[in-house]
Amino acid sequence: MKILVINCGSSSLKFQLIDSVSEEVIGKGLCERIGIDGRISFTPEGKDKITKDTAIPDHNKAIELVIEALTDPENGVIKGLDEIDAVGHRIVHGGEKFTKSVIIDDEVIKAIEEVSDLAPLHNPANLIGIRACQKAMSGVPMVAVFDTAFHQTMPSEAFLYGIPYSFYEKYKIRRYGFHGTSHSYVSKRAAEMLSKDYSDLKTIVCHLGNGASVSAVKNGKCVDTSMGLTPLEGLIMGTRSGDIDPSVVEFIMKKEGIDASEAVNILNKKSGVLGLSGDVSSDFRDLEDGYNKGNEGCIRAINTFCYRVSKYIGAYAAAMNGVDCICFTAGVGENGPLVRNIICERLSYLGVEIDKEANEVHGKEKVVSTPSSKVKVLVVPTNEELAIARDTAALCK
Repeated sequence: MKILVINCGSSSLKFQLIDSVSEEVIGKGLCERIGIDGRISFTPEGKDKITKDTAIPDHNKAIELVIEALTDPENGVIKGLDEIDAVGHRIVHGGEKFTKSVIIDDEVIKAIEEVSDLAPLHNPANLIGIRACQKAMSGVPMVAVFDTAFHQTMPSEAFLYGIPYSFYEKYKIRRYGFHGTSHSYVSKRAAEMLSKDYSDLKTIVCHLGNGASVSAVKNGKCVDTSMGLTPLEGLIMGTRSGDIDPSVVEFIMKKEGIDASEAVNILNKKSGVLGLSGDVSSDFRDLEDGYNKGNEGCIRAINTFCYRVSKYIGAYAAAMNGVDCICFTAGVGENGPLVRNIICERLSYLGVEIDKEANEVHGKEKVVSTPSSKVKVLVVPTNEELAIARDTAALCK
């Protein structure tokens, strides 16, 4: 089967065409600056990337361009749409209704709409992508794969907040968690790398990128995760604050003379390592460069980020009453030896021992702990698109 994977954002659309049997990427690309001016880039298997500036007024046009790129006589990878067997859509928020991936029908679309107030920047864009694909590829089965689904196995003591229970009953205010597709893929791949039974492992996955989260996976099920009702909770991130005293919002509002939405915007877009570094950068490559040159802001940002990650790892080791392996994934997790080393230096009480030479790996699968380490530490590049394709193929066979 050939599976088209669509990841639709508010002003961008990432896509990959994947052979579900060989699991090879046949072609991949990105439509960006949708509604602004527009650019599409496409990389056919075995060829160089092709980039074209073109007007993309909306997501319907973006889907048209995706189809044109895939079927282009010169650089395309398929002859026609009849070669696409199914489409897998990444959906950010599934609320409590969706605990696994599902084939999309009218009821599913309605349910996604109903929880859009929990992800107002993402779910509406995801729905636009679904409708655009339905219009362009009528009759092709489509699957919704939810960022939140993997975390729906959390027990109530992990997902409830210490607020009036009526708010949960009326508004479903609770921890949902995100990056679920990544946490699921990485925890399963770690079991394969270690030749262990997935259902027997206690795994902590650190998805560290501009957006960052940690999950505790016990016996194949997520039992806790750091992101909450929204992706703002948890770790310090590129521009997000992560955990703070809620009173900070009111305090900032009064001191700066701003309203709640402006304060929350600061926490989402002007905080994290960007804010901690003194606005040096939200990019960890820039921060690491500054760290190595002795820049105080960069040192402060990286050390504070790593402290928060190590604290969550300790909390999740306690939540699972032990841990067998710790996985690092996503942009920083896969490519940041410095960050991995600083985090793991705080975990010696768990019996973690890092092999400094092995830890110099960038973007490749590798066990980076020593043979004597009581807890295995792994670098596992995430592959959310492949995970989406696998779910889609399984539902559409």
